[in-house]
Amino acid sequence: MPETTRRVAIVTGAARGIGAAVARRLAADGMAVAVVDLDATATATTVSAISSAGGRAIGIGADVSDADAVRAAVDRVAGELGGPTVLVNNAGITRDNLLFKMTERDWDAVIGVHLRGSFLMSRAAQAYMTEAKWGRIVNLSSTSALGNRGQANYAAAKAGLQGFTKTLAIELGKFGVTVNAIAPGFIATEMTAATAERLGMSFEDFQKAAAQQIPVGRVGQPDDIAHTASFLVSEGAGFVSGQVIYVAGGPRD
Repeated sequence: MPETTRRVAIVTGAARGIGAAVARRLAADGMAVAVVDLDATATATTVSAISSAGGRAIGIGADVSDADAVRAAVDRVAGELGGPTVLVNNAGITRDNLLFKMTERDWDAVIGVHLRGSFLMSRAAQAYMTEAKWGRIVNLSSTSALGNRGQANYAAAKAGLQGFTKTLAIELGKFGVTVNAIAPGFIATEMTAATAERLGMSFEDFQKAAAQQIPVGRVGQPDDIAHTASFLVSEGAGFVSGQVIYVAGGPRD
């Protein structure tokens, strides 16, 4: 029996898009998966897809920026599936605007979900990882961490996650826990479709324009990120830690 069949993974923001693809992939790898999203009912599709494929999953509704909600969610995972030793911090939102138009509420909301949420989830889950002397944390950063017009809040949060990742890798390495980040480029999801709508473009035209700037000549798909996450949480990636992997169809600084 592969070791992964005894692993329990938590994937946040897993109701759709990248998070759903990662959850499905980890389940296919043999892990039991907790599908976490703000609305528990929204997790049903991902949970059903995993169950239909013969995997084991539960859906949990939780606001990752709320400490009590995070504690309750992780406790439930431990009680129903077992102690989680894999965590993918994917939950995220956008509240795009130019700096002079950006409200404090929009700044706080984005920082809260991305940075505070990843901190709270990692703090709660690491207790099980350090006890097991084995663990994997993957944080979702973005190429926006390098700077992106209209995304001061999002870029700051995603850049912050890179420093967070490297620090946790230093702190948790002695317990057999690796911590890495994935920085996606353009990925075709509901979030990028919403950006196209905000810009007054069809999603098809938006993707075509983006693909022309990407060396491999196409935009990314959620499964591109899922494959990378699958490697980073595997046994074979035990000597990879503190890294930021840009999955963007070409080199990024």
